Amino acid sequence: MSETEARFSVLRQSADPGAATAVERLVRDGPDEALHRINVLDFAADHGLALETVLDTFLHAARLGLFEMSWNILCPGCGGVLNTNATLKTVKQSDYACSLCAAGYEPSLDEMVEVAFTVSPRVRKIAAHTPETLPVWDYVRQMYWSSGMRFPPPDEFQRQMHEVVLDWTELAPGERGTMSVQLPEGFIIVFEPVTHSALFLDVKGEPTRERREMGVVFNKVQAPTGTEVLRPGPLRLTFENRSDVRTLPGLFLAGDTLHHLLGQRKPFLTAKRLLTHQTFRDLFRADTLALDQRLKILSLTFVFTDLKASTELYERIGDLAAYDLVKAHFGVLGDVVAQESGAVVKTIGDAVMATFPTPDRGMAAVLRMREAMRRLNEDHEREDLLLKIGIHEGPCLAVTLNDRLDYFGQTVNIASRVQGLAMSQSIFATEPVVRDEATARLLAGAGLTPSERRCVLRGISDEYTVYEIP
Repeated sequence: MSETEARFSVLRQSADPGAATAVERLVRDGPDEALHRINVLDFAADHGLALETVLDTFLHAARLGLFEMSWNILCPGCGGVLNTNATLKTVKQSDYACSLCAAGYEPSLDEMVEVAFTVSPRVRKIAAHTPETLPVWDYVRQMYWSSGMRFPPPDEFQRQMHEVVLDWTELAPGERGTMSVQLPEGFIIVFEPVTHSALFLDVKGEPTRERREMGVVFNKVQAPTGTEVLRPGPLRLTFENRSDVRTLPGLFLAGDTLHHLLGQRKPFLTAKRLLTHQTFRDLFRADTLALDQRLKILSLTFVFTDLKASTELYERIGDLAAYDLVKAHFGVLGDVVAQESGAVVKTIGDAVMATFPTPDRGMAAVLRMREAMRRLNEDHEREDLLLKIGIHEGPCLAVTLNDRLDYFGQTVNIASRVQGLAMSQSIFATEPVVRDEATARLLAGAGLTPSERRCVLRGISDEYTVYEIP
């Protein structure tokens, strides 16, 4: 048995066997392009598998060395990959600039950081492992743009690119080259995707027969994007590649075809989604953020739970029996959190802090928690395991605290304070959660009508609107 076969054997034991078999088939038989920056949402849909199952499988496969994960900073404008990272630790907090869009963006983990999987070169060599050898169209499709682009098949993609690109050339490190073109009227972008360099040409006015000269230098220093106003007519461009990599400068016609091509998007695995996945936290607990790193999340749902009167429980039934009950309650809640696409951030005493990607997943989880605790009481012939629950949604910072991924900000504080309002078996939710459309449908389907109240939360100056879920 080869090393790769042995790893897949372990994968079938540690993850869903059906999903593991589908992944193995992809690695063995799939085309090279399908093994670079795999979009796990696409893979799940194409194979009729649950996303959580597929994500678990790819995470286990990455831990076994079958795949490499990349954390890619995306431009929200054009969908291009502005920077790629082997771990989240190297994602910067400062702005990233897109030369193609002439815009800068502060990264957030919601939609600007893509997590994709590429087969390890130790398992199978693919063309994208040596991007400097890729033909130009394959390079821009596979390396520059992300897995969130809904591009047509390669032949149609190449045809559309020919409509968009007036001319293209390839320069080795240190090489110079020229390009002579007849500029049409319109907005043209001199774009180089390897060094992420761009120059804008605003071509307008009366055509001219005079040949203009223009020089462009490519290096690893991304200069600010500039705009030159030119009249239609002949232009001779001189390119100089001062970088240590191959460059691929081309002239893009920024018209309807390009805008349509870049506007076709599809869902992809975001960093936020992965950080709220329990298997990721379990398998990659040491591979999250650097100690001084703080990354923005625009929307995350927090659930806090606590057992009512747990101190009295220890007093009534003794330490050993109480510990076993509390441990069983942790197991029940952990299962529910994972099943609803969430992750347990930490436990403090007999309290739990968990995160979910959306309010409706958090609400589905807390409703199931309440029912699961009822069954746990029945199984142990008790009535005193009572869970107090609070849920809130909002922006936060992802940070590292006590050597693990954690979250910081007012959203976390409010979620904790809201849980403090809850009495036995009650769920308290904030307005952002209850007003979420998917959450409202979930509650209506369960026949639950939240009751509004105004409360004072400790540490919050103004009164706060909260809702009790009966």
